[in-house]
Amino acid sequence: MSYNNIFDVHAHYDDEKFNEDREALLASLPSMGVKAVVNASVDLSTSKKAIEFSEKYPFMYAAVGIHPENLEGLSKDYLATLADLYVNNKKVVAIGEIGLDYYWDIPKEPQLKVFEDQLKLSLELDAPVVIHDRDAHADTMRILKKYTPKKVLLHCYSGSREMLKEVINLGAYISMGGVVTFKNARVPVEVAEAVPLDRLLLETDCPYLSPVPFRGKRNSSEKIAFTAQRIAEIKGMDTQHLIDICTKNAEEFFSI
Repeated sequence: MSYNNIFDVHAHYDDEKFNEDREALLASLPSMGVKAVVNASVDLSTSKKAIEFSEKYPFMYAAVGIHPENLEGLSKDYLATLADLYVNNKKVVAIGEIGLDYYWDIPKEPQLKVFEDQLKLSLELDAPVVIHDRDAHADTMRILKKYTPKKVLLHCYSGSREMLKEVINLGAYISMGGVVTFKNARVPVEVAEAVPLDRLLLETDCPYLSPVPFRGKRNSSEKIAFTAQRIAEIKGMDTQHLIDICTKNAEEFFSI
């Protein structure tokens, strides 16, 4: 399986699972068909790390933001710090990942406030936003409709085919990862069938969610080929053509 022009819109190469071979792996990605990677952040520390990656590797870009699982000890001036990181680093292309996570036992009110505050910041900066929505579809959609950011990406989309209609009506994009290749992936397959090609992006969320046949193993950007192959099969189209369309979408979304 050999494809090129792969754009991974959501990765976490700062994760400790890459500690042993991070530099060698990242240096090898272009030779495996990877054109671009956006490293998403979960707090101020990983935001700065993502920027370091973007400065070291020409194909890497950064998104900066506070994840709903990382609210403890959040500094009072975090919004000013995020704004500074976004404005003063050319390869920071989005605010993210931000959003809501109701899967874990995390108080909802602080999540909602930090999510809304970061959405307001994205509007002030005219910045794209990358949304984390886990078991929080109703509140996520309510808040997105309230603020209507111009460029929205729901990463690792886990909503239904019906919710997809609302997402598309908002002008948002979705990104799909390895879950669509899983045997029990009924809803992701329905979403892959229904999503318009001009709103679809590809991601790994690495090191997590490796596609079949690597399920359970560490994920990395070149494995998007297996996700793309499955989506192309569902849509009845050529895999490289699908990859090319998704990369064009990503470049437009992030203004790269």
